[in-house]
Amino acid sequence: MENILSLLLPVLAVQLILLVTALIHCIRAEHTLGPKWLWIIIIFCVSIIGPVLFFVVGKRRDR
Repeated sequence: MENILSLLLPVLAVQLILLVTALIHCIRAEHTLGPKWLWIIIIFCVSIIGPVLFFVVGKRRDR
């Protein structure tokens, strides 16, 4: 049981950091590729992949 916990804690910490960071960036962004409410749902519901998707696809880059 202790081995499983020691393996899961770093993954959970990374997931929490990604979730919070993606939410902050999404809320503060003036424009995103798609509606913000949809990105917030994706960030929350798609586990660790949702925040990564937001940073790769959803975050609009102004040029």
